[in-house]
Amino acid sequence: MARLPNERIAMNTSKSTDKSEPREIRRKLGLNQQQFWSKIGVTQSGGSRYESGRNMPRPVRELLRLVHVEQIDIQRIKREDMDVIEYLKSEESELYKTLKKSAKAKKKTG
Repeated sequence: MARLPNERIAMNTSKSTDKSEPREIRRKLGLNQQQFWSKIGVTQSGGSRYESGRNMPRPVRELLRLVHVEQIDIQRIKREDMDVIEYLKSEESELYKTLKKSAKAKKKTG
C-alpha cells in the first residue's frame, strides 16, 4: 500500500521507540527494505538488523523520521534556506508566522 502525497505516518519519537516500528513504517509505505533504507543512507542488511531489534543510532532514527514520517526530501534542503528561516524567526517573527500559516493553509487545500 503506497502512501498518499500528504499522508503522514505516525511514529513514536520517544526514547522507548518500539523495536518493530521501522518495519511497520516501511510496510505502511509499501516499500521493500532496499527502497526504504537507501533513502536515508543505510544498507538493506543494516536496515534489516534495525528492524530485527538492533539499537538504531539517533542520527539514523532522526533521518528515518524526517524522510519517511515528515516526508522531507533531504536532498532539496539547502543551508541558505535554513539561514533564511532562522533570520525570519529571529528578526521578522510576525512575517514568519504569517508565512507559516499561509503555507499550512495552502497544504490543506491541495
